[in-house]
Amino acid sequence: MRILLGRIGASCAAHPWRTVAVWVVLFAATMSAAGAFGGQMHDNYHVEGLDSIAGSDMLAERFPDLAGTDARVVVHDDVALDPVVLDGLRGRLEALDGVGTVSPARVSSDGDTALVSVQYRIPVTDFEGTDGIDALRSATAPLEREGLQVELGGQVAENISKPGGAAEAVGIVVALVILLLAFGSVVAAGLPIAVAVIGVGIGSGTVVLLASITEISPMAPTIATMVGIGVGIDYALLLVTRFADGLRSGLSSKEAAFQSNSTAGVSVVFAGSTVLLCLLGLRLAGLPVYASMGYATLAVVGAVMLTSITLVPALCGLAGKRLLRKKVPVSAGPSRTERWARMVCRKPVVFGLAALMLLAVLAAPVLDMRMWPQDAGTQPTSNTTRLAYDLVDSEFGPGANGPFMLAVDLSRTSPIALIDKLSREPGIMSISAPLTNATGDTAVVTLEPTTGPSDEATAALLQHLRSEVLPDGVIATGVTPIFSDITDKVAERIWLVVAFVVALSVVLLTVVFRSIVVALKAAAMNLLSVAAAYGVMVAVFQWGWGASALGLPHAVPVSSWVPILMFTILFGLSMDYEVFLLSRVRELWLRTGDAHSSVVDGVASTGRVITSAAAIMIAVFLGFAMDADVTIKMMGVGLATAVLVDATIVRMVLVPATMTLLGQWNWWIPFKNRARRPHTSPTHPTSPAPAYASEHRGHPVAPK
Repeated sequence: MRILLGRIGASCAAHPWRTVAVWVVLFAATMSAAGAFGGQMHDNYHVEGLDSIAGSDMLAERFPDLAGTDARVVVHDDVALDPVVLDGLRGRLEALDGVGTVSPARVSSDGDTALVSVQYRIPVTDFEGTDGIDALRSATAPLEREGLQVELGGQVAENISKPGGAAEAVGIVVALVILLLAFGSVVAAGLPIAVAVIGVGIGSGTVVLLASITEISPMAPTIATMVGIGVGIDYALLLVTRFADGLRSGLSSKEAAFQSNSTAGVSVVFAGSTVLLCLLGLRLAGLPVYASMGYATLAVVGAVMLTSITLVPALCGLAGKRLLRKKVPVSAGPSRTERWARMVCRKPVVFGLAALMLLAVLAAPVLDMRMWPQDAGTQPTSNTTRLAYDLVDSEFGPGANGPFMLAVDLSRTSPIALIDKLSREPGIMSISAPLTNATGDTAVVTLEPTTGPSDEATAALLQHLRSEVLPDGVIATGVTPIFSDITDKVAERIWLVVAFVVALSVVLLTVVFRSIVVALKAAAMNLLSVAAAYGVMVAVFQWGWGASALGLPHAVPVSSWVPILMFTILFGLSMDYEVFLLSRVRELWLRTGDAHSSVVDGVASTGRVITSAAAIMIAVFLGFAMDADVTIKMMGVGLATAVLVDATIVRMVLVPATMTLLGQWNWWIPFKNRARRPHTSPTHPTSPAPAYASEHRGHPVAPK
């Protein structure tokens, strides 16, 4: 692979305009195809095996008027509402395409607010673009012209994805500043940005095209873009750095491109491929939403990886020596990174224990983590869904935002007896009269809890009703029960995903470094980084320590979508720094046989690049913490925290401390190396490293 990537890099540098033209054409073609044939993003919460989904399927078969998506129209005025106006609104809503039933207007006790529930026969995925919400607005337009406040809620309104851009812009601007400081050259700083934008653009266009043939969550493109920008700039940074080093050593542009691609390029391909493979673990979660996020991120990261190993050499070939600083700083003794590494390696036990204690403190809040997918109560106050949520909460109680639908099989249970039984249960605010289908074999009873949909007490009530109250033939369904079941499913499946990703990373690192010790140690440290990031998320969002600073009205549970998604992404991203650092350490150890100095020199020689790359990642991810969607906010904060922890506490303290303590045992392998061939470092193979003098089972031996 090293030789192949080197030849690709040299060829692209030798024919830069040809390479650039190919990518520009691909970019334009992808964008055009996405605009012409792209699909609409929708969430799919249909998961086989869940009780709430069984209830939804039962209604789809027997009660189609109540089996589709839903919407809520909230009307508010400063004075009492006119019943005639509300009746006219109901009539217009009933005439809309796809509508099954429209409830009579439910008026608040003071008469100034009305809630009208709209139940469709069709799923939300049947709407093209904003057709659903546009139809609702056409029905409510006469009320708005009279000066009444009308807000929309429910799945139809909440499934509209609004284009962003601010978060991406902030991250890219900060990344550009960091690159300017790192390279001291405008050309060198702008090159990684340009490559990342092209790669992310092609990947994002591919995601839109995927939406035309499969269901893609509205959150998926944003998450994919966040990861794509971060890794795209990072990959280009590693390649440009190696190319510049080659120019300084006297190589031509073509030779420098060969060296860059055959060293840092191997690291990029390995890290990118690991991200792609780890994302396959999302399939094990058993939820279509996760699968769609995996597809989107796969498309973007794959495009970014390909642009990095082809477009970077081409642009570097065009730029030539303009990538270099005009004034090279004169080194005066050991760098700060080298001095730090020597200090850690002199007292590895002290620094190692201190780092572990700090990680334990950061991770401690994870023991209190509580998950819930999402609700409109966390959206910005400028959103109609949030305004509708707040009006319903204040006028009808928090439970009105998360009702349970009880599907009743009339051949097995009487709805009257059911209502009588439910009326004696605490935690229930109201119970509707039963609504029976045309054939008379199924009824629906709606109840409202006393607490909001994301409240822990609401999930406890649902569990109590299912286990002790609801008789056979009654199934609780609706958005809130479905979300509760999804949360339980995530908690159950997360361990399967964790096992898959950890095992995969251990195998890949063992293959690359031929050391089971390094692989297991890296996996353990990645787990610590993720646990610390989870802990910070719980403190910031669930405990509310940073909720107001991030624009949230109150503390919120951790989104059910975040833990598994963040875990798979982080394990892939961490391979970038892991391979880059350990490759250098291994190369030095194979060259000198000195376990201590190889660690110090390895950390010192890679510190500047890793610090710059991590700072870029953190800037990009924190930019996405400005996004209006709370799930994106959590992903941004969580990923930024994990990268910060990984690049500082782990790479600068735990790695050198543990490698110093283990010494030659870092490179122990539990099998005999029969093929004693020279090994080349995947990131720094300036020359073939000497083979082991001898490798006996269970006994690591340094090279002579």
